[in-house]
Amino acid sequence: MADMRRPAKEKKAPERDAGVLVLGLGRFGSAIAETIDRLGQDVLAVERDETRIAQWSGRLPLVQADATNPEALEQLGAKDFAVAVVGIGSSLEASVLVTANLVDLGTPQIWAKAVSSEHGRILQRIGAHHVVYPESDAGARVAHLVSGKLLDYIEVEDDFTIVKMRPPKEMQGFTLAQSDIRRRHGVTVIGVKSPGHEFLYASPETLVHATDLIVCGGHADLLERFAARP
Repeated sequence: MADMRRPAKEKKAPERDAGVLVLGLGRFGSAIAETIDRLGQDVLAVERDETRIAQWSGRLPLVQADATNPEALEQLGAKDFAVAVVGIGSSLEASVLVTANLVDLGTPQIWAKAVSSEHGRILQRIGAHHVVYPESDAGARVAHLVSGKLLDYIEVEDDFTIVKMRPPKEMQGFTLAQSDIRRRHGVTVIGVKSPGHEFLYASPETLVHATDLIVCGGHADLLERFAARP
């Protein structure tokens, strides 16, 4: 049975098909809930652990409840949320049960955290719309950053990647038209950030200096090779 007291700041109940329901206030779930709340969007966090409830009380709109119980989800109005995030990773059984409950409620968008490929396949099979692997994704991203010259690395989809890096010497002092990076290396310069200036979207006339940062997009392998150039 859900404990419907809210030991946190009160918010108006979201309209039907509005807001985000976050289930589980571990590091993943709490980061999502806190960010959504800071952006001014409707969010409600659900956690059964009293220690975490006490930790986040007054900082997030939250409810103490056992989300593995479908009746508890119905009582707290889970069906009224357009998006639900299952942030439970420590218990595969709980993660699967909560996701299945949300599927039964007809939640339009279910995002679920997985800790392994097997876990992810189960979540997809029972109806999760999006499965994320935060530990694996973070590890891969950091590996790219520590092993080369990249300052930031975001894999978008199907090996298309966006990176932030220092410009190789062959670009320094030349416009993008002159260095012809796209034809020569297969990557696209999206923009340039010079010290003390705002980010500038790239054009053929954009001049690149040694102190600039460049943002590039393209296939991951091509970007890695490009970033390794002197």
